[in-house]
Amino acid sequence: MARRTHTTDLGCIACDDLTELGAGKEGWLVNNPNLLSALDSDSLALANKNTILILGWSGDPYESRVKIRPNLSPVEAEYVSAIEWLVFDDIRVLAVGTSSGYLMIYSLDGDLIHKQMVYFGQIVKLRVRGTRRDLVQEISGEEVSVVMPGVIARFVGSDIQSMLQRWFQETQAHFWDQKQKRKGSDDNGKSFERLPYQIWNVNKYGTCADVAIIGVMPPPLLEFESSQRYYCAVTINNDAVISAFRLSEDKNRSLVGAILSKVVPATFSTIASVSKLIWRSDPTSPKKSEPKPQPFARASPLTCLKDPPRKGEKLTLSPSGTLAAVTDSLGRILLLDTQALVVVRLWKGYRDASCLFMEMLVSKDSEASTSTYHERGKSDYCLCLAIHAPRKGIVEVWQMRTGPRLLAIRCANGSKILQPTYRFGLSTASSSSYVPLEVFLLNGDSGQLSVINRSLH
Repeated sequence: MARRTHTTDLGCIACDDLTELGAGKEGWLVNNPNLLSALDSDSLALANKNTILILGWSGDPYESRVKIRPNLSPVEAEYVSAIEWLVFDDIRVLAVGTSSGYLMIYSLDGDLIHKQMVYFGQIVKLRVRGTRRDLVQEISGEEVSVVMPGVIARFVGSDIQSMLQRWFQETQAHFWDQKQKRKGSDDNGKSFERLPYQIWNVNKYGTCADVAIIGVMPPPLLEFESSQRYYCAVTINNDAVISAFRLSEDKNRSLVGAILSKVVPATFSTIASVSKLIWRSDPTSPKKSEPKPQPFARASPLTCLKDPPRKGEKLTLSPSGTLAAVTDSLGRILLLDTQALVVVRLWKGYRDASCLFMEMLVSKDSEASTSTYHERGKSDYCLCLAIHAPRKGIVEVWQMRTGPRLLAIRCANGSKILQPTYRFGLSTASSSSYVPLEVFLLNGDSGQLSVINRSLH
């Protein structure tokens, strides 16, 4: 009897360029905290502190590889700290966050499209999300969140899309001239369009390891008729495993925001001035104005879960934002209902685990329909949680919210689970074109990329 497999091989990313990122060493993909990864539908981006490598996994990686070396500040020892794909209808670009708080966007040709200061500090994650218009969510929205220690900023997806469309139109209209001017260009002598965004300080319970905006929430009771929009954010940190905040669009600064907006820029300005003296910068060079951070909007704490010595480590949201999986320092995984802000499930014995939500065909009726021309929609799939336990060497798939374990897949040491970024425009897509959420498995030693099968059979 043939052994049943629950993964399908898709391609291989192995190439000589990966040696620059550490390939060839045991555990190079997972043991280096400075190695970043981001997956798209047919491309994988890997980055270390100063180099970004884009590889195609569906064909020959040598034919579709792109190497980007961002122009980073040596004075501030700036480095690449976060990467994520931004995928629109006909536009694919790579967003890059740096340790100095800059958000940069690159084309697949390695051209710098946009550069903007978000806030002083390291960008630790870029999160792309969209919410559908349904019975629960009265509005749909797509956003890019920039996560920093104790700070989260929100960019509207349509604003980024409009900027990118204008850039590509200009590039096509003046192909030869603009291409030479923009190729490898940076902020030296060049100004970039400033994208509007909102920013909040969520540092009340200590420095945050991760923050996520889970969606729109009702206003406070005393402001029920307010025209402002409020968001709910969930944070994890060392002092409080889980905490929640109500984020307001109100630009009136809180006391903490007012202090930080004055003290932090002054501190960084002083450090930069001293660094320039040490580096003996040319006094005749034109003086460049320092970027000013945007003031914080109001963030009101809602609740928190303190359970020392437990510390929150990683945060993963479900597609709708109604569930969140949180890993902690004690090897536990908490399933959080983000609407009620309560923990509804707990797994133990999963140290160093990583979690991603996915969708599978678990209904017998749905599985039987595979032999027909039935076009499956969202109702045919069940939400599950994929848990990669590297110490056990397995990937488990559990049915949400309280369902059984559906799969246990053996994986090689040095493997990593990945998920393609959210594609803008899916929030308004029809149900007939529904694309289920999938989880991919990358073997760092062999470079083989595979996908976990949607069906159990």
